Amino acid sequence: MNESPGWASPGSSPSEPSGDQDRERTPPGDAVPPHPGSAVPPPAQPTGWSAQQPPSAGPTGWGAPPPPPGGPGGWQQNWQQAPAAKPGVIPLRPLGMTEILDGAVSTMRAHWRPVLGISIGVAVLIQLVSTVVTGLWFRNLTSLEALENNPEPTLSEVMDAFNGTLASQSIPMLTTMVGTVIATAMLTIVVSRAVLGRPVSIGEAWQDSRPLLLRLLGLSLLVMLIVIGAMAVGFVPGILVAASSPAAGLLLFFFGGLGGVVLAIWLWVRYCLAAPALMLERQGPVTALRRSAKLVRGSWWRIFGIQMLALLLVMVLSFIVSIPTVLIAALMDGDGAASLLTGGPTDRSWTYLIVMGVGSVVTSALTLPFSAGVSALLYMDRRIRREALDIDLARAAGVADGTTGTPDRPDPGQ
Repeated sequence: MNESPGWASPGSSPSEPSGDQDRERTPPGDAVPPHPGSAVPPPAQPTGWSAQQPPSAGPTGWGAPPPPPGGPGGWQQNWQQAPAAKPGVIPLRPLGMTEILDGAVSTMRAHWRPVLGISIGVAVLIQLVSTVVTGLWFRNLTSLEALENNPEPTLSEVMDAFNGTLASQSIPMLTTMVGTVIATAMLTIVVSRAVLGRPVSIGEAWQDSRPLLLRLLGLSLLVMLIVIGAMAVGFVPGILVAASSPAAGLLLFFFGGLGGVVLAIWLWVRYCLAAPALMLERQGPVTALRRSAKLVRGSWWRIFGIQMLALLLVMVLSFIVSIPTVLIAALMDGDGAASLLTGGPTDRSWTYLIVMGVGSVVTSALTLPFSAGVSALLYMDRRIRREALDIDLARAAGVADGTTGTPDRPDPGQ
């Protein structure tokens, strides 16, 4: 393992491991004993241990003598369940769902200076660009208001409203994507250090992530095109058929669109670990996609559930922050409470835009590190289960020369 700043994940290499077979580890208790007639001497018993105690591979420093073996709670069961090493925010063993979510929050608490510095700095840049662009060129929404007040709009009115909305959202969306890529790259580095219990500064995180930003941006665009393409495959046939047969087109649009959404979700989960794989293994976008697909294989539903729960928590938090933000922005705007009843002001003032921008900064400062932390810890959990990454992490952290005290390991496909 490379223990320098910006380490690539232990046990990885720039190229994808050959073959799909998972690396298996033989538990200490399953070691084959020497033949009675062989010349290999039996392992020496530790000083002060009786013959009834566990072999030398077990943990030391127990204060009380263990109960007799074979009975409930005997030394064999206690030895098997020895706690894993925890040099940082997570124990070095296969993680449960709550441990992954708690690890993301613990990273934010334990390393709050770099985490908040990165997330707030990126969020301020995103909102600054979005607010200035919107305030200078896209403050007026009269074309959209005219479309809402017209029960039978013409095609030109619909196109004007669509073009205005698309233009007003294009630059903020592009800025948000670039900012999210930067924040994800730097926060992944912070999480990788937090797992080892090591501090990291904003400058170190930037220095380690900067060479990979273009790759991560390309990966983000590629995943977005894959997901959007999967949805288009489901919706476009219905739109084409609707031109000649509205009823059949509507039916095909509904079921085809449903299939397209399911396919898009499946692909998104399949490639959701590509970003941490790219950052921590320093691979290319295509190789990172293949790496994510291999790690997700056999555990799609579990990863889907954890990602959906994390997304739900992010949405709830965003909603909680947005309620007072919208209320304050509407009250401070010239239209006052009337804008709340009409669905928002059609001519947004600078005050309105600035208040909404501040609310977005607060939301991003809380949600960006949490989302990045969950993805990074999911990636590490899959590598611990499939490739025994916990041994390499323990060695890198200097914990008992790589022994974590967890000989039992779930099946790699779990």
